[in-house]
Amino acid sequence: MDTPLLSGRHPLSFVLGFLRWRQTRFVLAASMFLVSVPVFFQAPLVRQLPWLSLALTGGWVWLSLWLQSRSQTKLWGDLLLGFTGSWLAGSLYWGWLRWEPLLHLPVEAICLPVALWCVIRRRWQVGAWFYMGSLFGTAITDLYFYLVDLIPHWRKIMEVDPALALPVFQSATRQVQTPWGISWAVVLLAVLLSVGLVPLKSKQLHWWAFGGAVLSTILVDGLFWIAACAV
Repeated sequence: MDTPLLSGRHPLSFVLGFLRWRQTRFVLAASMFLVSVPVFFQAPLVRQLPWLSLALTGGWVWLSLWLQSRSQTKLWGDLLLGFTGSWLAGSLYWGWLRWEPLLHLPVEAICLPVALWCVIRRRWQVGAWFYMGSLFGTAITDLYFYLVDLIPHWRKIMEVDPALALPVFQSATRQVQTPWGISWAVVLLAVLLSVGLVPLKSKQLHWWAFGGAVLSTILVDGLFWIAACAV
């Protein structure tokens, strides 16, 4: 007959299971938070002080490596390293290249070769998958812009003074609220939900980082959708 420890009914198994459950949720929450940071903090910073935003990349690298050097915070250093890749790409694009939408996704993917190398070599898995989840969400958002023909509006908003951008926003909103725009929003929302939720069935932390990054795209895009409809 199995002992309680082997059968999984030993109290220690419940403690370990609870700790693993908490850790996956913390990774999910941290991933969703880190995807939101560039949108609500980096975006206004990089428009005014692009060189400062770019310089902060070095600070994020240092902090992530420092966290990884300590056993208690190694996981969070790994996740922060993936965030650093997104921060670097955002600094480069929104600082100097934001007038050309066609360059957005290629610049956002600047660290993709490094992330793929990490996945193949099984190093910094949490950070690598977080970065790829964030990049996937960006790709879906950009795809929506192309499908609904919002790219011309993107260019105009980047060219005009922010105080004069209201008519451009209103024009873009009218296209978003058409049957075509709403239909594609529903389709791509379903894609994001599927890709974001399926990894959460895994017990591996890097899949939770990936899923959190993808699901946070829904949150960020949803806030922009509400803001656009309120214009």
